[in-house]
Amino acid sequence: MITQRSYAVEPWTVRETELSLGVLAQSESVFALSNGHVGWRGNFDEGEPHGLPGSYLNGVFELHPLPYAEAGYGYPESGQTVINITNGKVLRLLVDDEPFDLRHGRLVAHERTLDLRRGVLERSCDWVSPAGSRVRIRSTRLVSLTQRAIAAVSYEVEPVDARVRVVLQSELVANEQLPDGTDSDPRAARALQSPLEPEQNFASDNRLRLVHRTRRSGIRVAVAADHVITGHQPIVTDSESEDDLARLTVTSVLAPGQRLVVHKVVAHGWSRTRSLPAMSDQVDAALAAARHSGWEGLLKEQEEFLADFWGRADVEVDGDEEIQQAVRFALFHVLQAGVRAEERAIPAKGLTGSGYDGHAFWDTETFVLTPLTYTSPKAVAEALRWRHNTLEVAKERAATLGLRGAAFPWRTIDGSECSGYWPAGTAAFHVNADIAAAVVRYVAATGDSRFEQEVGLELLVETARLWRSLGHHDHHGNFHIDGVTGPDEYSAVVDDNAYTNLMARANLLAAADAVERHADQAARLGVNDEESAGWRDAASAMHIPYNEELRVHEQSAGFTGHQRWNFEKTGADQYPLLLHFPYFDLYRKQVIKQADLVLAMYTCDDMFDEEQIARNFAYYEPLTVRDSSLSACCQAVIAARAGHLRLAYDYTAEAALMDLDDLEHNARDGLHIASLAGAWLALVAGFGGLRQRGEQLEFSPRLPEKFSRLAFTLQVLGRCLRVEITQETAAYRLVSGRPLTIRHHGTPVRVTANGGGPVVRPVPSPVHRPTPEQPPHRPPNGGR
Repeated sequence: MITQRSYAVEPWTVRETELSLGVLAQSESVFALSNGHVGWRGNFDEGEPHGLPGSYLNGVFELHPLPYAEAGYGYPESGQTVINITNGKVLRLLVDDEPFDLRHGRLVAHERTLDLRRGVLERSCDWVSPAGSRVRIRSTRLVSLTQRAIAAVSYEVEPVDARVRVVLQSELVANEQLPDGTDSDPRAARALQSPLEPEQNFASDNRLRLVHRTRRSGIRVAVAADHVITGHQPIVTDSESEDDLARLTVTSVLAPGQRLVVHKVVAHGWSRTRSLPAMSDQVDAALAAARHSGWEGLLKEQEEFLADFWGRADVEVDGDEEIQQAVRFALFHVLQAGVRAEERAIPAKGLTGSGYDGHAFWDTETFVLTPLTYTSPKAVAEALRWRHNTLEVAKERAATLGLRGAAFPWRTIDGSECSGYWPAGTAAFHVNADIAAAVVRYVAATGDSRFEQEVGLELLVETARLWRSLGHHDHHGNFHIDGVTGPDEYSAVVDDNAYTNLMARANLLAAADAVERHADQAARLGVNDEESAGWRDAASAMHIPYNEELRVHEQSAGFTGHQRWNFEKTGADQYPLLLHFPYFDLYRKQVIKQADLVLAMYTCDDMFDEEQIARNFAYYEPLTVRDSSLSACCQAVIAARAGHLRLAYDYTAEAALMDLDDLEHNARDGLHIASLAGAWLALVAGFGGLRQRGEQLEFSPRLPEKFSRLAFTLQVLGRCLRVEITQETAAYRLVSGRPLTIRHHGTPVRVTANGGGPVVRPVPSPVHRPTPEQPPHRPPNGGR
């Protein structure tokens, strides 16, 4: 399926050259800026028109009751929804008493550019007012990657052909009116109108401040702004404030060639415990630090930060300009989602929108943290520290469910389960193993033994305890985990979900190994030899369902015996199935929402040989409808491994272009951060063939015919490794660090930093196999 692109294809920018108000909300997500702590959607500077206003602070939410037709023991009582905090982006403009509004007057030109190397959103506009006054407007916006609390805007107005009077109103606005929450799609957000109660408003000279508190969750939010104003004199300013509004008004008369420039710096902070005076002082101090840097200093810091990031993280794709742009866009937003989250969750939409109510899911650990592990590992440590900080809540949840250890939530903001849908919210225990796998991956890639002792060990121990208490040995000694929901949400509450069992097995073994390495710390956690041995016993006896007749692994026990979904009678307009068919019907049929057994072949690849991977993929591909954005990247990785390189390419395109081309028609609610991370997975783990087993890096690269070259850089164990792949060869070069032995298609390769040129090895041709088909109407959405 080919979609009409809204953005120019350029290697380092995303540029919108025409204004289309019909897709305004989608572009606001694409142009969102964030640092993992503060998020600003790409709304226009003037505030209107907008699709979805959005200013977010990671961890700031409001509680709301979860209604149940029939209550049940252990059901969560409250939901959590991210809220739109005080908006500091707003700079309203009047030109000779006419409001600058793109819906009125005449728009001569309008362009917005997201610069991925500079980390800014730039806008230029040439507009003629209804009264005939023509002005040029330029703005540059950033959310600082170096000063966590800070976002800033530079706004410039210049007359074109006549003298004009301009009035600029720089505002802080709380409790903005939001679009109503009438969308029946469960992936959309619950709109909470006016969630902030005023506590303080302040305006003096060029300084503004508002402090509010959420009604139910009791979170105090402070936002302050400072301004530097330059331009043709005289310039008149006036400031005022009230409960939900603080405003600085700037007035000037400009002739052609004269400009009014306002640099606005906005500081953000929140706390559940700090006092009102402390929060006011906090944002004022953040403004002081930003003012010390100045506007040019903030720009320089941003560019230097990103130059360092791209130097260790860039993925180069020769032969496909769209994929090249898309993977850089993806990496930029993945970085923004987590780089300064600092012991907070990384939500499914990052801070680009309110979709999924701002919740974090298991896809953070499985998808988002993987590229960050090899490019920005400090962000991974912080994300896992957040999980560790919520451990007591997870242990309480496990106790409520009659289990030992910890039961981490399926969806959450603060660490407590807030899903009212128990087949997922309660039964999707695999999130425990996903967290454990992220711990193991991070420690293996960084060698951070201190982190393993302080954080990782306890996470591994408490997740292992859950599996041992959740599962059971049958009379043959086999270990089973019954009544769970795996990644595929069209198959709920099943016995022996293969993904869950395989990941639990790895979790149990990793915990036992970690206990041996850190015996003293493990003893303080109450782990003895008997408990650790029990984990190893359960792991070695773990039942992985397999159909001997079909010679394929079963997604869950008995899955291959279920009736196949009637794809032939399912119309193209009936996808996603969850919006058109009852879950009861989906649960008892062979139909798969998202890669499940296929995902297991990626995360636990050492448990499958090449023929098993090929047969499993061929069986499950015609059943997988990809009603989830998490699926395409996994299918890309396994398709590449099975030798279906064209199919892998098409799935890579779907993952990479999910938001730039709005393939799921819901980018308005925020970007799909896991799918964006999946673009990196598809390229690096798929075509690059990256696998990490312990501290051993393995590569089995092969390129699709569309690519002439793929290059990427990995940070591993204090080393910087560069991999460059062509159709015929793979070159491995150690940029820095001690010598490293890797494996290329199973053969050891030793690379050294001072050994001259790269080590070059031939790329073998893949085994030719018939390419499996997809369900009707569900070919890869990125196919071209």
